[in-house]
Amino acid sequence: MSLHLVSRTTIHRVRLIAAGVAGLAMTGLAVSASAATLCVNPNGSHGCSATIGAAVAAASPGDVIQVWPGVYTEQVTITKSLSLLGVWPHGAIIDATGLANGIWVDGMSAAPNAGVANVVISGLTVRNANFEGILLTNATNVTLVGNEVTDNDRSLDTSDDTCPGIPAFETNEGDDCGEGIHLMATDHSTIVRNDVGHNSGGILTSDETGPSDHNLVSENFVHDNVLDCGITLASHAPALSGAKLSFGVWYNTISHNVSLRNGTQAAGAGVGIFAPSPGTTNTGNVVIDNDIRDNGATGVAMHNHAAPPSAPPVDLNDNAIVGNRFSGNGPDNPGAPTPGPTGINVFSMGTITGTVISQNTFDNEAIDVGFSAPNGQLNVHFNDFSAGIGVDNLGAGTVDATENWWHCASGPNNAHCTTVSGPGVSFTPWLTQPFDQGVAAVGPRFN
Repeated sequence: MSLHLVSRTTIHRVRLIAAGVAGLAMTGLAVSASAATLCVNPNGSHGCSATIGAAVAAASPGDVIQVWPGVYTEQVTITKSLSLLGVWPHGAIIDATGLANGIWVDGMSAAPNAGVANVVISGLTVRNANFEGILLTNATNVTLVGNEVTDNDRSLDTSDDTCPGIPAFETNEGDDCGEGIHLMATDHSTIVRNDVGHNSGGILTSDETGPSDHNLVSENFVHDNVLDCGITLASHAPALSGAKLSFGVWYNTISHNVSLRNGTQAAGAGVGIFAPSPGTTNTGNVVIDNDIRDNGATGVAMHNHAAPPSAPPVDLNDNAIVGNRFSGNGPDNPGAPTPGPTGINVFSMGTITGTVISQNTFDNEAIDVGFSAPNGQLNVHFNDFSAGIGVDNLGAGTVDATENWWHCASGPNNAHCTTVSGPGVSFTPWLTQPFDQGVAAVGPRFN
């Protein structure tokens, strides 16, 4: 009963987060609906501006800017509340060739107070920026919906994995130029139904200049970002000089996305949750109901590389990976190796607690769930494992892997069943039929 409650509570929390973020987004749209409407077209005709930047400069907070089809060779910097809407989906193209970003929602320098809120960006194509296609910094309640973000991160030097010229406040982005869409110190924002492909990496959430929390990344097609992960939650060293603690990445939701063929040239995961160094925090996040396929590294990778007694401690706990579908992903990268293609890998040099892996379906993976930690416990329940290794425990921590479907009714390690590898894995009782066919049958049974 307690395992059912864990799953239901997790899903209920996801729905509450999604509803709350969506409500904030709709509030922003409602404000815009009563404000002035400005327009942009390449000729600057019919009372419109010829550049998006000029319209942004002329807009008052809360205004709506409609962008007509055409190619706009500029970087658009937004420091006020407004809505930037493509009139025809993807017909308005921001070509940022030779420029830092296509769109920068810049709360770091917004006047009169730091931070920017209530921004909507929809229906645009953003391409060819040196760094991120769309960068959000120190922002609240930003909605990115229905954009195409492609062929950015142009300054990346693949010969030495550096990004010349990237701003100093981006403390850990030299090896990917910030990826297609980057949320930094961003909260309560919605990234939904965007096509993010052919950048170095896909969608990144990080915390160099402040915490990133309560964001929803949903229904995006994140594909063919071959040099890094598809979707990443990464806690990084702060940009503030001398600071030891990260701001933290927490209570974000990654839901209903397709993460496909990312990291194929550089061992990038479909989804990454990283707290790599002392003092970093990546906790309370939920990865739910995504299709994660054919990525160069693990489908979902969770990593901490700071070994005790490093101080301050790392928090990579209380995350949930629920109801996803995994197929054809690669082994984890050399820093957290698994011995074959892997659906989910949780690797930590410190204790892991509170992390739940539940109701996922695996296919065409050599290892469905890998775990490596010196102590702590991973909770793995109600998953439908494939025909390889269901759970591979590579460390001294333990795995509670009870009530899973092991690809046959007779349980793990039997003929034609999924196997268990490594010590400290408990698997009795198990399901005698796949989870999506019901959980009433649990074996073995005792009188």
